[in-house]
Amino acid sequence: MKTFLALLSAALIIPATTRPTSAAGEASATETAIARVRAVMGEGKGNAEAASALKELTSHDASSLLSLLQAMDGANDLSANWLRSAIETLAQREGSGGKELPLAALGGFLFDTRHDPRARRLAYDLIAQKNAATATSLLPGMLNDPSLELRRDAVQQVIDNAVKTQSSQNNLAATLLYQQAMGFARDIDQIETISAALKTLGHPADLPTLFGWVREWKVIGPFDNTKRAGFDQVYPPEQELNLNAEYPGKAEKVRWKELTSVDDYGKVDVNQPLGKLKETIAYCYTELRVDKAQSAEIRLGCKNAWKVWLNGKLLFGRDEYHRGAEIDQYRMPVELQAGKNALLVKLGQNEQVEDWTTEWEFQLRVTDSLGTPIRPLRVGVPLPSTARVN
Repeated sequence: MKTFLALLSAALIIPATTRPTSAAGEASATETAIARVRAVMGEGKGNAEAASALKELTSHDASSLLSLLQAMDGANDLSANWLRSAIETLAQREGSGGKELPLAALGGFLFDTRHDPRARRLAYDLIAQKNAATATSLLPGMLNDPSLELRRDAVQQVIDNAVKTQSSQNNLAATLLYQQAMGFARDIDQIETISAALKTLGHPADLPTLFGWVREWKVIGPFDNTKRAGFDQVYPPEQELNLNAEYPGKAEKVRWKELTSVDDYGKVDVNQPLGKLKETIAYCYTELRVDKAQSAEIRLGCKNAWKVWLNGKLLFGRDEYHRGAEIDQYRMPVELQAGKNALLVKLGQNEQVEDWTTEWEFQLRVTDSLGTPIRPLRVGVPLPSTARVN
C-alpha cells in the first residue's frame, strides 16, 4: 500500500497537458481521433466521425488512457460521453486481458484538481476497480474536492464511520464525526441524514446558517398577472425601486412589507404577507453586502414563474408554473461588488386553483461554485432606502 501511494504522489510531477506526439511533431493517431471526438456537437453533428474515431481509440493499449482523460478537459457533454465510452472500453479490455493499467499516472491525474471533475472521477473509478483499498484510503483527502461526486463519497465515508461509532455507544466521537461530515456535505440527502443523527445525539444542526439562505426580504404586491401577462409587464419595482413608495396594485394601493423566512430550508412564503392569491405578481427585494468584490453564484429553487436581477442586471427568468422545486435548482454566475448589492426577485402566480398550486414561494442562497455559502455576507435592508434597479 505505501509503495503504491508513493507512486501516486510521484505521478504528480507529470505535466497535466502532456500528450503523445510523433518525432516530427505531427499529431499522433490518438490525437487525431480525439480531435474528431471533441468536434461532436448537437443534433448528431460529428457522430459518424466520432464513431469511426472511437474504433481507433479503443484499439490502443492502456498507455492511451491518460491522453483520453486529459481530452475531457473542456469537452462538451456529448464529446465527454464519447471519450468516457472509449476509456471504459479500453480499460475493460486491457484489464480482462491481464494487462496492468497505469495506476500511478491515473493517480497523478486524479490529484490534479485543474482537470475536469468527470474525468477525475473516472480516474478514481479505474483505480478503485484495480485496488479498492487504495481508492478508499484516498477519500479523506477529498472532503473539500471540487468534484462533487468525489466529495460526496468522502463525506459518505465519514458518515459511515459516524454510524459505526454511534452503534458502539461512543456518542461524543460520533457527534464530532457527524459535525465534520456536515461541514463538507453538499447533497440534501446526506445533509438530512446528518441533521437527523445530530438531533438524536442532542446537537441539532443550524441548517439555515449551514446553507446560507437569504432570509430577510421586503415584499410588495399583488400586481396583475391575468392570463399570465404579468411576467413581461414592467411594474414600478423594475424601474426605480423606492422602498418608501406606494404603487397601484391589482386591486388597491400596495406598499413594501417585511418578510423573513423561518424555514430550515430557506423557503420564502409570499402567501404569508399577501394571502393565497391567483393571477398575481409579487416582488421581493434585499441587499447583500460583502467586504470585497468576488465571483459567486445566485442559487434559486422555485416552482412559480420568476425573474432575478442583481444590481439592475437581469440574470435569468422562467415563465412556467408548478413544475416542482429543488434546492439549487437554478444556478446563476454573478460578480458581487464590494459593499452593497441590490437583489430583486419577481414571482408570478397563475390561474390554477388546485390545492397544490397555491404555493407561492422560493428559496435562494449565495455561494461559490461548489455550493459553499459566501461568508461574510450581510443581508438586509436598512430603512429608509431607495435603490435603482436599472
